[in-house]
Amino acid sequence: MISRRRLLAIFIVLMIAGSAALWSAQIGAQADSKDQSLRTVLEVISLLKTQYIEDVDTIALISGYIESGTINGMIKAAIDDPYTRYLDAKSYEQMQIDTHGEYGGIGIMVGIKNDKITVVAPFEGTPGYLAGLRPGDEIVSIDGKSTELMSLDEAVGLMRGPEGSSIILGIRRKGGEPFEVEVSRQIIQVPSVTDVELFQPESFPGQPYPFGYIRLQRFSEKTDAELEQALQRLGGEAAGLILDLRDNPGGTLGAAIDVANRFLPDGPIVHIVGRDGQRRTIHAFRRGTQPRRPMVVLVNEYSASASEIVSGALQDRGYAVLVGMPTFGKGLVQTVIPLRDGSALSLTSARYETAGGRDINKEGIEPDYVVEMPDDFEEELWGEDGPIERPLHNDPQFLKAVEVLMEQIGQRARMAG
Repeated sequence: MISRRRLLAIFIVLMIAGSAALWSAQIGAQADSKDQSLRTVLEVISLLKTQYIEDVDTIALISGYIESGTINGMIKAAIDDPYTRYLDAKSYEQMQIDTHGEYGGIGIMVGIKNDKITVVAPFEGTPGYLAGLRPGDEIVSIDGKSTELMSLDEAVGLMRGPEGSSIILGIRRKGGEPFEVEVSRQIIQVPSVTDVELFQPESFPGQPYPFGYIRLQRFSEKTDAELEQALQRLGGEAAGLILDLRDNPGGTLGAAIDVANRFLPDGPIVHIVGRDGQRRTIHAFRRGTQPRRPMVVLVNEYSASASEIVSGALQDRGYAVLVGMPTFGKGLVQTVIPLRDGSALSLTSARYETAGGRDINKEGIEPDYVVEMPDDFEEELWGEDGPIERPLHNDPQFLKAVEVLMEQIGQRARMAG
Protein backbone atom coordinates (compact mmCIF):
# COMPACT_ATOMS: atom_id res chain seq x y z
CA MET A 1 0.00 0.00 0.00
CA ILE A 2 1.41 3.36 -1.05
CA SER A 3 1.77 5.89 1.76
CA ARG A 4 -0.12 9.19 1.62
CA ARG A 5 3.19 11.14 1.51
CA ARG A 6 4.35 9.16 -1.54
CA LEU A 7 1.00 9.63 -3.28
CA LEU A 8 1.23 13.38 -2.66
CA ALA A 9 4.76 13.47 -4.08
CA ILE A 10 3.68 11.60 -7.23
CA PHE A 11 0.71 13.95 -7.65
CA ILE A 12 2.98 17.03 -7.38
CA VAL A 13 5.42 15.61 -9.95
CA LEU A 14 2.58 14.90 -12.39
CA MET A 15 1.13 18.36 -11.89
CA ILE A 16 4.53 20.01 -12.52
CA ALA A 17 5.10 17.87 -15.63
CA GLY A 18 1.65 18.72 -17.00
CA SER A 19 2.07 22.41 -16.23
CA ALA A 20 5.49 22.47 -17.85
CA ALA A 21 4.15 20.91 -21.06
CA LEU A 22 1.25 23.36 -21.20
CA TRP A 23 3.52 26.30 -20.37
CA SER A 24 6.02 25.29 -23.06
CA ALA A 25 3.26 25.20 -25.65
CA GLN A 26 1.87 28.57 -24.58
CA ILE A 27 5.10 30.53 -24.40
CA GLY A 28 7.06 28.89 -27.20
CA ALA A 29 5.53 31.12 -29.86
CA GLN A 30 5.90 34.22 -27.67
CA ALA A 31 9.55 33.51 -27.01
CA ASP A 32 10.31 32.99 -30.70
CA SER A 33 8.46 36.12 -31.77
CA LYS A 34 10.37 38.25 -29.27
CA ASP A 35 13.70 36.59 -30.01
CA GLN A 36 13.85 35.30 -26.46
CA SER A 37 14.11 31.53 -26.75
CA LEU A 38 12.52 29.19 -24.27
CA ARG A 39 16.02 28.07 -23.33
CA THR A 40 16.93 31.64 -22.29
CA VAL A 41 13.74 31.98 -20.26
CA LEU A 42 14.44 28.72 -18.45
CA GLU A 43 18.07 29.74 -17.94
CA VAL A 44 16.95 33.00 -16.29
CA ILE A 45 14.44 31.19 -14.07
CA SER A 46 17.12 28.74 -12.97
CA LEU A 47 19.55 31.54 -12.08
CA LEU A 48 16.90 33.46 -10.16
CA LYS A 49 15.96 30.34 -8.20
CA THR A 50 19.55 29.49 -7.29
CA GLN A 51 21.42 32.80 -7.06
CA TYR A 52 18.97 35.61 -6.21
CA ILE A 53 19.40 36.86 -2.63
CA GLU A 54 15.89 35.77 -1.62
CA ASP A 55 13.60 32.88 -2.53
CA VAL A 56 11.69 33.49 -5.76
CA ASP A 57 8.22 32.10 -6.49
CA THR A 58 8.45 29.95 -9.63
CA ILE A 59 4.72 30.18 -10.31
CA ALA A 60 4.90 33.99 -10.15
CA LEU A 61 7.73 33.93 -12.68
CA ILE A 62 5.84 31.66 -15.06
CA SER A 63 2.63 33.68 -14.73
CA GLY A 64 4.55 36.90 -15.28
CA TYR A 65 6.06 35.60 -18.49
CA ILE A 66 2.76 34.28 -19.84
CA GLU A 67 1.10 37.64 -19.14
CA SER A 68 3.87 39.91 -20.42
CA GLY A 69 5.66 37.78 -23.00
CA THR A 70 9.01 39.25 -21.92
CA ILE A 71 11.71 38.21 -19.50
CA ASN A 72 11.81 41.61 -17.79
CA GLY A 73 8.03 41.50 -17.44
CA MET A 74 8.42 38.10 -15.81
CA ILE A 75 11.05 39.43 -13.38
CA LYS A 76 9.00 42.51 -12.50
CA ALA A 77 5.93 40.40 -11.77
CA ALA A 78 7.79 38.19 -9.30
CA ILE A 79 10.47 40.44 -7.77
CA ASP A 80 10.23 43.98 -6.39
CA ASP A 81 13.79 44.92 -7.27
CA PRO A 82 14.66 47.52 -9.96
CA TYR A 83 18.29 46.32 -10.02
CA THR A 84 17.50 42.77 -11.13
CA ARG A 85 16.95 42.79 -14.88
CA TYR A 86 17.51 40.95 -18.13
CA LEU A 87 19.95 42.53 -20.58
CA ASP A 88 19.68 41.75 -24.25
CA ALA A 89 22.94 41.41 -26.16
CA LYS A 90 23.10 45.13 -27.02
CA SER A 91 22.41 46.28 -23.45
CA TYR A 92 24.98 43.84 -22.10
CA GLU A 93 27.58 45.18 -24.52
CA GLN A 94 26.81 48.74 -23.39
CA MET A 95 27.21 47.73 -19.73
CA GLN A 96 30.64 46.28 -20.46
CA ILE A 97 31.67 49.50 -22.23
CA ASP A 98 30.45 51.58 -19.26
CA THR A 99 32.60 49.58 -16.86
CA HIS A 100 35.69 50.48 -18.89
CA GLY A 101 34.80 54.17 -18.62
CA GLU A 102 34.30 55.00 -22.31
CA TYR A 103 31.09 54.95 -24.35
CA GLY A 104 28.91 56.91 -26.76
CA GLY A 105 26.11 58.99 -25.30
CA ILE A 106 25.45 62.14 -23.28
CA GLY A 107 27.43 61.37 -20.11
CA ILE A 108 24.88 60.95 -17.34
CA MET A 109 24.34 58.20 -14.77
CA VAL A 110 20.67 57.35 -14.29
CA GLY A 111 18.85 55.21 -11.76
CA ILE A 112 15.40 54.45 -10.39
CA LYS A 113 14.23 56.74 -7.57
CA ASN A 114 10.61 56.76 -6.44
CA ASP A 115 9.83 54.58 -9.49
CA LYS A 116 11.07 57.34 -11.82
CA ILE A 117 14.02 57.35 -14.23
CA THR A 118 16.23 59.86 -12.46
CA VAL A 119 19.56 61.53 -13.12
CA VAL A 120 21.91 60.36 -10.37
CA ALA A 121 24.90 62.30 -11.67
CA PRO A 122 25.96 64.09 -14.86
CA PHE A 123 29.66 63.53 -15.41
CA GLU A 124 31.61 66.78 -15.52
CA GLY A 125 32.54 68.04 -18.96
CA THR A 126 30.11 65.76 -20.81
CA PRO A 127 27.21 66.94 -23.02
CA GLY A 128 24.64 66.15 -20.32
CA TYR A 129 26.58 68.19 -17.76
CA LEU A 130 27.09 71.11 -20.14
CA ALA A 131 23.38 71.05 -21.02
CA GLY A 132 22.59 71.74 -17.36
CA LEU A 133 21.22 68.35 -16.27
CA ARG A 134 21.40 67.97 -12.49
CA PRO A 135 21.25 65.18 -9.91
CA GLY A 136 17.62 64.49 -9.04
CA ASP A 137 16.22 65.53 -12.43
CA GLU A 138 13.43 63.16 -13.48
CA ILE A 139 13.56 62.12 -17.14
CA VAL A 140 9.90 62.05 -18.15
CA SER A 141 10.43 61.53 -21.88
CA ILE A 142 13.12 60.67 -24.41
CA ASP A 143 12.58 62.04 -27.92
CA GLY A 144 8.89 62.40 -27.12
CA LYS A 145 8.50 58.87 -25.75
CA SER A 146 7.19 58.71 -22.18
CA THR A 147 9.43 56.92 -19.67
CA GLU A 148 6.53 56.05 -17.36
CA LEU A 149 6.62 52.31 -18.13
CA MET A 150 10.18 52.25 -19.43
CA SER A 151 12.91 50.04 -17.97
CA LEU A 152 16.23 51.56 -16.99
CA ASP A 153 18.04 49.66 -19.74
CA GLU A 154 15.56 50.80 -22.39
CA ALA A 155 16.05 54.42 -21.30
CA VAL A 156 19.84 54.08 -21.45
CA GLY A 157 19.58 52.45 -24.87
CA LEU A 158 17.48 55.31 -26.22
CA MET A 159 19.95 57.88 -24.93
CA ARG A 160 22.79 56.19 -26.81
CA GLY A 161 23.34 56.89 -30.47
CA PRO A 162 25.78 57.99 -33.16
CA GLU A 163 28.29 60.68 -32.23
CA GLY A 164 27.01 64.13 -33.23
CA SER A 165 23.34 63.15 -33.24
CA SER A 166 20.93 64.94 -30.90
CA ILE A 167 18.41 63.78 -28.35
CA ILE A 168 15.58 65.69 -26.66
CA LEU A 169 14.92 64.89 -23.02
CA GLY A 170 11.80 65.87 -21.13
CA ILE A 171 12.92 66.91 -17.63
CA ARG A 172 10.97 67.53 -14.43
CA ARG A 173 12.98 69.31 -11.73
CA LYS A 174 11.89 69.35 -8.08
CA GLY A 175 8.27 68.60 -8.91
CA GLY A 176 7.98 71.53 -11.32
CA GLU A 177 6.56 71.62 -14.81
CA PRO A 178 8.38 69.49 -17.40
CA PHE A 179 10.68 71.23 -19.88
CA GLU A 180 12.80 69.98 -22.77
CA VAL A 181 16.57 69.86 -23.09
CA GLU A 182 18.35 69.08 -26.36
CA VAL A 183 21.68 67.29 -25.98
CA SER A 184 24.20 66.26 -28.65
CA ARG A 185 25.75 62.84 -28.25
CA GLN A 186 29.51 62.38 -28.08
CA ILE A 187 31.99 59.61 -27.42
CA ILE A 188 32.18 59.77 -23.63
CA GLN A 189 35.42 59.21 -21.78
CA VAL A 190 34.69 59.54 -18.10
CA PRO A 191 37.63 60.05 -15.72
CA SER A 192 37.32 59.04 -12.09
CA VAL A 193 39.38 61.86 -10.59
CA THR A 194 38.16 65.25 -11.78
CA ASP A 195 39.94 67.61 -9.39
CA VAL A 196 43.19 67.48 -7.42
CA GLU A 197 44.38 70.52 -5.47
CA LEU A 198 46.86 71.32 -2.72
CA PHE A 199 45.60 74.25 -0.67
CA GLN A 200 48.30 76.18 1.14
CA PRO A 201 47.65 77.76 4.58
CA GLU A 202 45.19 80.66 4.66
CA SER A 203 43.54 79.63 1.39
CA PHE A 204 40.35 79.57 3.46
CA PRO A 205 39.39 81.41 6.67
CA GLY A 206 40.91 79.81 9.76
CA GLN A 207 43.10 77.40 7.78
CA PRO A 208 46.54 77.21 9.42
CA TYR A 209 47.67 73.97 7.73
CA PRO A 210 48.05 72.83 4.09
CA PHE A 211 45.66 70.12 2.91
CA GLY A 212 44.86 68.14 -0.20
CA TYR A 213 41.54 67.88 -2.02
CA ILE A 214 40.56 65.05 -4.39
CA ARG A 215 37.20 64.80 -6.13
CA LEU A 216 36.16 61.31 -7.26
CA GLN A 217 33.38 61.35 -9.84
CA ARG A 218 32.86 57.60 -10.31
CA PHE A 219 34.32 54.16 -9.59
CA SER A 220 35.60 52.25 -12.62
CA GLU A 221 38.54 50.13 -13.70
CA LYS A 222 40.60 53.32 -14.06
CA THR A 223 39.88 54.65 -10.57
CA ASP A 224 42.73 53.09 -8.61
CA ALA A 225 45.41 54.24 -11.06
CA GLU A 226 43.96 57.77 -11.24
CA LEU A 227 43.71 57.99 -7.45
CA GLU A 228 47.33 56.86 -7.09
CA GLN A 229 48.44 59.61 -9.48
CA ALA A 230 46.38 62.18 -7.55
CA LEU A 231 47.93 61.17 -4.22
CA GLN A 232 51.40 61.33 -5.76
CA ARG A 233 50.67 64.88 -6.95
CA LEU A 234 49.79 65.90 -3.40
CA GLY A 235 52.93 64.24 -2.06
CA GLY A 236 53.77 64.56 1.61
CA GLU A 237 53.11 68.29 1.90
CA ALA A 238 49.40 67.94 2.67
CA ALA A 239 48.80 67.61 6.41
CA GLY A 240 45.31 66.26 5.77
CA LEU A 241 42.97 65.23 2.96
CA ILE A 242 39.41 65.96 1.86
CA LEU A 243 37.95 63.25 -0.39
CA ASP A 244 34.87 64.51 -2.23
CA LEU A 245 32.37 61.75 -3.11
CA ARG A 246 29.36 64.02 -3.58
CA ASP A 247 27.20 63.16 -6.60
CA ASN A 248 29.31 60.02 -7.13
CA PRO A 249 26.83 57.32 -8.20
CA GLY A 250 29.22 54.45 -7.57
CA GLY A 251 30.52 51.85 -9.98
CA THR A 252 32.38 48.58 -9.54
CA LEU A 253 32.88 46.84 -6.21
CA GLY A 254 36.52 46.19 -7.07
CA ALA A 255 37.18 49.91 -7.50
CA ALA A 256 35.54 50.68 -4.14
CA ILE A 257 37.73 48.11 -2.43
CA ASP A 258 40.84 49.53 -4.12
CA VAL A 259 40.02 53.06 -2.95
CA ALA A 260 39.29 52.01 0.65
CA ASN A 261 42.46 49.93 0.64
CA ARG A 262 44.51 53.04 -0.14
CA PHE A 263 43.66 54.34 3.33
CA LEU A 264 43.01 51.24 5.45
CA PRO A 265 46.08 49.11 6.27
CA ASP A 266 44.15 46.08 7.53
CA GLY A 267 40.80 44.96 8.92
CA PRO A 268 37.39 44.82 7.23
CA ILE A 269 36.35 47.06 4.32
CA VAL A 270 32.90 45.64 3.63
CA HIS A 271 30.77 42.61 4.46
CA ILE A 272 28.80 40.89 1.70
CA VAL A 273 25.73 39.00 2.94
CA GLY A 274 24.30 36.50 0.48
CA ARG A 275 21.58 33.89 0.38
CA ASP A 276 20.67 32.28 3.68
CA GLY A 277 22.64 34.93 5.56
CA GLN A 278 26.02 33.71 4.34
CA ARG A 279 28.53 36.44 5.19
CA ARG A 280 31.82 37.16 3.43
CA THR A 281 34.18 39.86 4.64
CA ILE A 282 36.65 41.66 2.39
CA HIS A 283 39.73 42.82 4.29
CA ALA A 284 42.27 45.52 3.54
CA PHE A 285 45.95 44.72 3.14
CA ARG A 286 48.97 46.89 3.90
CA ARG A 287 50.61 46.99 0.45
CA GLY A 288 50.10 50.38 -1.21
CA THR A 289 48.40 51.95 1.82
CA GLN A 290 48.91 55.68 2.34
CA PRO A 291 50.51 56.93 5.57
CA ARG A 292 47.65 57.80 7.91
CA ARG A 293 46.70 61.47 8.12
CA PRO A 294 43.56 63.38 9.14
CA MET A 295 40.80 62.90 6.59
CA VAL A 296 37.30 64.16 5.83
CA VAL A 297 34.96 62.61 3.26
CA LEU A 298 32.25 64.73 1.65
CA VAL A 299 29.00 62.91 0.80
CA ASN A 300 25.45 63.83 -0.19
CA GLU A 301 22.14 62.24 -1.15
CA TYR A 302 23.57 61.24 -4.56
CA SER A 303 26.61 59.44 -3.17
CA ALA A 304 25.61 55.85 -3.89
CA SER A 305 26.76 52.24 -3.92
CA ALA A 306 30.58 52.16 -4.12
CA SER A 307 30.70 55.66 -2.59
CA GLU A 308 28.77 54.34 0.40
CA ILE A 309 31.08 51.36 0.77
CA VAL A 310 34.15 53.61 0.90
CA SER A 311 32.67 56.31 3.12
CA GLY A 312 31.11 53.73 5.46
CA ALA A 313 34.38 51.82 5.81
CA LEU A 314 36.42 54.93 6.57
CA GLN A 315 33.82 56.20 9.04
CA ASP A 316 33.32 52.89 10.85
CA ARG A 317 37.05 52.29 11.16
CA GLY A 318 37.71 55.79 12.49
CA TYR A 319 39.92 56.81 9.56
CA ALA A 320 37.71 59.65 8.33
CA VAL A 321 34.97 62.02 9.43
CA LEU A 322 31.97 62.38 7.10
CA VAL A 323 30.47 65.79 6.27
CA GLY A 324 27.43 66.52 4.11
CA MET A 325 24.04 64.84 3.75
CA PRO A 326 22.85 61.23 4.25
CA THR A 327 23.78 59.10 1.26
CA PHE A 328 21.59 57.48 -1.39
CA GLY A 329 21.11 54.06 0.23
CA LYS A 330 21.96 51.51 -2.46
CA GLY A 331 23.44 48.57 -0.61
CA LEU A 332 22.71 45.71 -2.98
CA VAL A 333 25.25 43.61 -4.85
CA GLN A 334 24.51 42.92 -8.50
CA THR A 335 26.08 39.96 -10.25
CA VAL A 336 26.04 40.06 -14.05
CA ILE A 337 25.84 36.56 -15.51
CA PRO A 338 26.37 36.07 -19.27
CA LEU A 339 23.82 33.80 -20.93
CA ARG A 340 24.41 31.40 -23.79
CA ASP A 341 22.81 33.57 -26.46
CA GLY A 342 25.03 36.63 -25.77
CA SER A 343 22.56 38.32 -23.43
CA ALA A 344 22.98 38.52 -19.65
CA LEU A 345 21.11 38.61 -16.37
CA SER A 346 21.94 41.21 -13.74
CA LEU A 347 20.58 39.96 -10.44
CA THR A 348 20.86 40.98 -6.82
CA SER A 349 22.97 38.25 -5.29
CA ALA A 350 23.84 39.84 -1.95
CA ARG A 351 23.66 43.01 0.12
CA TYR A 352 26.39 45.17 1.55
CA GLU A 353 27.08 45.89 5.18
CA THR A 354 29.63 48.50 6.17
CA ALA A 355 32.85 47.54 7.92
CA GLY A 356 31.01 48.04 11.23
CA GLY A 357 28.06 45.86 10.19
CA ARG A 358 25.53 48.54 9.18
CA ASP A 359 23.00 47.75 6.44
CA ILE A 360 23.37 50.35 3.68
CA ASN A 361 20.33 49.53 1.56
CA LYS A 362 17.58 52.18 1.76
CA GLU A 363 19.23 53.54 4.90
CA GLY A 364 22.34 55.21 3.52
CA ILE A 365 25.25 56.53 5.55
CA GLU A 366 24.64 59.28 8.11
CA PRO A 367 27.44 61.90 8.12
CA ASP A 368 29.12 62.89 11.38
CA TYR A 369 28.26 66.50 10.50
CA VAL A 370 25.04 67.05 8.56
CA VAL A 371 25.27 70.19 6.45
CA GLU A 372 22.45 71.13 4.09
CA MET A 373 23.02 73.10 0.94
CA PRO A 374 21.05 76.37 0.64
CA ASP A 375 18.19 76.23 -1.86
CA ASP A 376 19.79 78.90 -4.02
CA PHE A 377 23.29 77.37 -4.00
CA GLU A 378 22.49 74.92 -6.78
CA GLU A 379 21.42 77.79 -9.01
CA GLU A 380 24.85 79.38 -8.56
CA LEU A 381 26.45 76.35 -10.22
CA TRP A 382 24.85 77.25 -13.55
CA GLY A 383 25.36 80.45 -15.49
CA GLU A 384 23.63 81.60 -18.66
CA ASP A 385 25.93 79.45 -20.79
CA GLY A 386 25.75 76.32 -18.66
CA PRO A 387 27.57 75.06 -15.56
CA ILE A 388 30.34 77.03 -13.98
CA GLU A 389 33.25 75.84 -11.86
CA ARG A 390 32.22 74.38 -8.49
CA PRO A 391 32.66 77.38 -6.13
CA LEU A 392 34.48 75.75 -3.20
CA HIS A 393 35.00 79.08 -1.44
CA ASN A 394 31.20 79.47 -1.17
CA ASP A 395 30.40 75.80 -0.62
CA PRO A 396 29.09 75.36 2.96
CA GLN A 397 29.70 71.60 3.01
CA PHE A 398 33.27 72.03 1.81
CA LEU A 399 33.95 74.87 4.26
CA LYS A 400 32.66 72.71 7.12
CA ALA A 401 34.96 69.93 5.94
CA VAL A 402 37.92 72.35 6.05
CA GLU A 403 36.96 73.41 9.58
CA VAL A 404 36.71 69.80 10.79
CA LEU A 405 39.95 68.85 9.06
CA MET A 406 41.85 71.76 10.64
CA GLU A 407 40.61 70.68 14.08
CA GLN A 408 41.84 67.14 13.43
CA ILE A 409 45.26 68.30 12.20
CA GLY A 410 45.62 70.69 15.12
CA GLN A 411 44.76 68.02 17.64
CA ARG A 412 47.27 65.66 16.04
CA ALA A 413 49.95 68.37 16.13
CA ARG A 414 49.30 69.05 19.81
CA MET A 415 49.54 65.36 20.68
CA ALA A 416 52.79 65.03 18.72
CA GLY A 417 54.25 68.15 20.35
